[in-house]
Amino acid sequence: MVQIVKAGMEHLDEFAELFNNYRIFYRQPSDLEKGKNFLRERITNGESDTFLALVDGKAVGFAQLYSLFHYKKLERQWLLSDLFVDPNYRGRGLSVMIIDRCKAYCDETNACGLLLETEKTNVIGNQLYPRTGFEVDNEHNYYNWWKA
Repeated sequence: MVQIVKAGMEHLDEFAELFNNYRIFYRQPSDLEKGKNFLRERITNGESDTFLALVDGKAVGFAQLYSLFHYKKLERQWLLSDLFVDPNYRGRGLSVMIIDRCKAYCDETNACGLLLETEKTNVIGNQLYPRTGFEVDNEHNYYNWWKA
């Protein structure tokens, strides 16, 4: 049985394990405790909204959303910052279910939509997102500035 639930402090341990594996997927060093503290702060301070995919009560995937505001629409827009499904549970449509829940959350929060970015090398994501209604933005360049 699959459920998509909003993550809370009661999910922190399982969420932290998934989040650590997500970071490893993106070539970051494993640091379960630091990641757990990061997630605890986001949940405690209401700085992100996360949906977990539970299969038979076990957390196996998530999407983490951060609030933005769109300058053209003059409305809230959600940044779908992180999406991950445990490799052992891929191929079951969980990513689509999680994305659909995020889309429904846009309606619930009167947001105009979802924004996301992924690496050009993320073959899975680059196939998934167009299939779920996302359009590639070829008109903008995205830049990062990192504090030294």
